[in-house]
Amino acid sequence: MACLFALIPGTARADNPIVQNIYTADPAPMVHNGRVYLYTGHDEDGSTYFTMREWRVYSSADMVNWTDHGSPMNLATFAWADANAWAGQVVARNGKFYWYVPVRQRSNGQMVIGVGVADSPTGPFRDALGRPLVGNNEIDPHAFIDDDGQAYLYWGNPGLWYFKLNPDMISFSGSATRIPLTTAGFGTRTGNASRPTLYEEGPWVFKRNGLYYNVFAAECCSEFIAYSTATGPTGPWTYRGTIMPRQGASFTNHAGVIDFQGGSYFFYHNGALPGGSGYTRSVAVEKFTYTSSGMFPTINMTTTGAPQVGTLNPYVRQEAETIAWGSGIETEVSSEGGMNVGWIENGDYIKLKGVAFGAGATSFSARVASATSGGRIEVRLDSANGPTVGTCTVGGTGGWQIWSTTTCAISGATGTRDLYLRFAGGSGNLLNINWWQFGGSGGTATNLLTNGDVENGTTGWGVHGSGTLSRNTSVAHGGSGSLSITGRTGAWNGPGQDVTARLTNGRSYTTNVWVRAQSGTPSAKATLSLTANGTTSYLQLTPAVGVNVNGWTLLTGTTTVSWSGTLTSATFYVETAAGTDSLLVDDASLQ
Repeated sequence: MACLFALIPGTARADNPIVQNIYTADPAPMVHNGRVYLYTGHDEDGSTYFTMREWRVYSSADMVNWTDHGSPMNLATFAWADANAWAGQVVARNGKFYWYVPVRQRSNGQMVIGVGVADSPTGPFRDALGRPLVGNNEIDPHAFIDDDGQAYLYWGNPGLWYFKLNPDMISFSGSATRIPLTTAGFGTRTGNASRPTLYEEGPWVFKRNGLYYNVFAAECCSEFIAYSTATGPTGPWTYRGTIMPRQGASFTNHAGVIDFQGGSYFFYHNGALPGGSGYTRSVAVEKFTYTSSGMFPTINMTTTGAPQVGTLNPYVRQEAETIAWGSGIETEVSSEGGMNVGWIENGDYIKLKGVAFGAGATSFSARVASATSGGRIEVRLDSANGPTVGTCTVGGTGGWQIWSTTTCAISGATGTRDLYLRFAGGSGNLLNINWWQFGGSGGTATNLLTNGDVENGTTGWGVHGSGTLSRNTSVAHGGSGSLSITGRTGAWNGPGQDVTARLTNGRSYTTNVWVRAQSGTPSAKATLSLTANGTTSYLQLTPAVGVNVNGWTLLTGTTTVSWSGTLTSATFYVETAAGTDSLLVDDASLQ
């Protein structure tokens, strides 16, 4: 997709829809480890039906700057499916992530529900069963885990069904039960004798303050969002009314509701991007407040979106595909792990919202690649035509995935401002960008890890558990060497550092560490062990992400670190979710 949304440079933009470079639909938000993970479908360009072949993942720590994690699951994940990668939802349990999705079964052409499973919220996901979990030619699965640990799966259009999931989350007890669609429970529809209630599709079930909510798409077409409540997870339900009226250019709507950092958020889709329609939709979000009796207010679609939670730290490495608003750009899989921004032409830009420069930045670095003669990155504030505080020149690197780091001086970037990276140059594609980072006295973030770039041998590093630690000078993410850990006898073994004296109770820390497998394809993660008052706890600093021998993968996350009593030991270390494969680690920071 060359560009869904191009703007006159300098035009101010709000932040809905969340994604601007592709069409996204059917939002399914999940809060995990201090971030919101947003799972969506992907409407193909120019669709005149629900033409969808993959699912996408985005995440944010502040509700406005969203990181694109690409597509960790698609139709090919399910060898027995052939079409219709429609509305699904993810739930975390047992240290894994389960993605329930409706797809068309190749053997009979009917809609069924499959399950993908992953060790990380960003995947990759694999087929958990090798067959459908359940199938009755109905759609829109949603999983809910109650306070007592019992999990339920709801789905349905035209009916509404549920069953109790077993603890393994990929099997169920008993048979599917059809929830009675009464007018008292789901409102009254007129003019359609076969569907007397307002319930259409897309159930989203959750519990808040002892009350169960069922938010659903109502009365196609066009749909609005309504809800019912109950005192138990299976009803009986009481219809409560409209949440979001019929609005926007899409004749469908699909809701997801979460609480995050003290606020409540309502996700939905519309057709707000150019070319938008009921088949080319876009996911958006609004912040809201429940009434004093726990009911939903009326929520209207806006272009403003949700307010920012906190600020973005420019003095730690930020992925280029972390975006509040993008114009003209696309994303793709990067050879260095994760995603990068590409297909950049003259006048395109990336906006980051609420960037906390503090007393002032003095430098800007970016990881770039170009198969042409390159271009320029104009570092601007407030708008795409705002004041320029620095310009980095990017030359050709010999290929779109041959990476180099460029640095330029910055002057005048102080306080908290919106940041625009505006790209300039000749015609055609100019450059790709993988990540960026500011330097300077304004940065309050200090790397708590000694020798995080591994340029001073293994100084500061030790082995958490068992294994052999050495410096590898043949393979490095940056600089001249990386840490090698071999001979691990447990998944929790890995390179580590004592950070006991460096932590502040209640502070949020951002972790960035690059990992590469020396064998196998393990899922790696960064962890912090904390011992206070004789009790040891383990805090996962980053999601577990699959790594391999072919390139480097970034583990990144922001987590609040806290403890009760006196802290006597704290160790940062890199481990795997399972197995004992040897690893390489480089450019690690805990800030």
